[in-house]
Amino acid sequence: MYPIASKNVAVIGAGAAGLIAAHELRQEGHKVVVFERENQVGGIWVYNPATESDPLGVDMTRNLIHSSLYASLRTNLPREVMGFRSYPFLYKRGSHRDPRRFPGHREVLEYLKDFAVDFKLCGLVRFGTEVWHVGLMENGKWKVTSRKREGNAYNDRNQEKLDEVYDAVVVCNGHYTEPRPAEIPGVEGWPGKQIHSHNYRDPEPFRDQVVVLIGSAASADDISREIAKVSKEVHIASRSVQNGIMGKLAGYDNIYHHSMIESTHGDGSVAFQEGSVVYADIILHCTGYKYHFPFLETNGMVTVDDNRVGPLYKHIFPPALAPWLSFVGLPWKVVPFPLFEFQSKWIAGTLSGRLSLPSPKEMMADIQAFYSSMEASGTPKRYTHNMAGYQFEYDDWLAAQCGCLPTEEWRKQMYVETSMRKRPQPETYRDQWEDEHLVRQAQADFSQYFSKVPSS
Repeated sequence: MYPIASKNVAVIGAGAAGLIAAHELRQEGHKVVVFERENQVGGIWVYNPATESDPLGVDMTRNLIHSSLYASLRTNLPREVMGFRSYPFLYKRGSHRDPRRFPGHREVLEYLKDFAVDFKLCGLVRFGTEVWHVGLMENGKWKVTSRKREGNAYNDRNQEKLDEVYDAVVVCNGHYTEPRPAEIPGVEGWPGKQIHSHNYRDPEPFRDQVVVLIGSAASADDISREIAKVSKEVHIASRSVQNGIMGKLAGYDNIYHHSMIESTHGDGSVAFQEGSVVYADIILHCTGYKYHFPFLETNGMVTVDDNRVGPLYKHIFPPALAPWLSFVGLPWKVVPFPLFEFQSKWIAGTLSGRLSLPSPKEMMADIQAFYSSMEASGTPKRYTHNMAGYQFEYDDWLAAQCGCLPTEEWRKQMYVETSMRKRPQPETYRDQWEDEHLVRQAQADFSQYFSKVPSS
């Protein structure tokens, strides 16, 4: 046996990352308070039809909308792969439930609500409460300053703020809220409209328009096909496009692939690096997001530089502040929920003293080795938290640290098979599959978890 040290821990955000962090922390014996600015759990999975006053998302005075969901969004992972290991993402009967393996966003929110209810997490959450400031105190503890929401807004005038002291802070505020638009030469004089996908909800505003869409990730694939149904033309500009697939997209009359934008001009023209030119009405940026922690003050010990949050040991702990400050959910190109779960288990165990971390010097050496390997391979700094190609290796490393089982083989295989179907079958991969043998393995595995879920 080991002596459990119970800590007072502040968790920032009640989305998927914050909920699983709160669960694992409480399981480990810690006292947890979760701060959530909205009035329900779910984070990014709470759909909001409203959009920001600045569609590009660069005006610092704009009204902020947390959600980046569009109305038609369906998961690009099957529910068997997507769910927490301790709480399988099963279909539940109900008038508003979605039985599909690749459900719509509302079903994911219902799943997270079920998780919060079944594990009695809602009592830990302070809803309608924004974290205003998190700062390190001289005694090594953290002062967390929060304020309550008034109706649907925060009033800076005479707004009462609450100061509290915590042993540790776990940052789970997500990274799909602060748009990161592309830098386009000449766009200041280009007369068309620009919008970031953060503010995309449905295709109607693009009807009869010529659209240049920048990006090649999952949202870009879905949105380009959706707006093509109503727009005049859709021109996709991407760094990853290959010369062999430039031009009209097979199976579509009005979708075209291009290299990246070379320049834009006052006559409305958009020139691409391969030499083609189109006259466009709208540039739609499906270009990702910035990591953004406006509330966090670490005296320079944690910074965001070209979308690298660092220095962080294994994308979680800043060596100089570990384990008292940690981050859950920074990696991308991953299966997010199980990764959050592994990270949260590790954080909870280190805070209790059950698990130990290397020395700060050893952690910094590991970080520097990782940065050096990125530089040697020519990987841009902005891809620091991109785990495409090694997410399961990372998950299994965390599992070993925590003393729990590694990622199930069926989950890895199902993820790979889904990824392989996605590119050649973008319209049908969610509804046509040949991995029933893996589904059966998943369902057999899930039965072992049922006894661990408390009755609500």
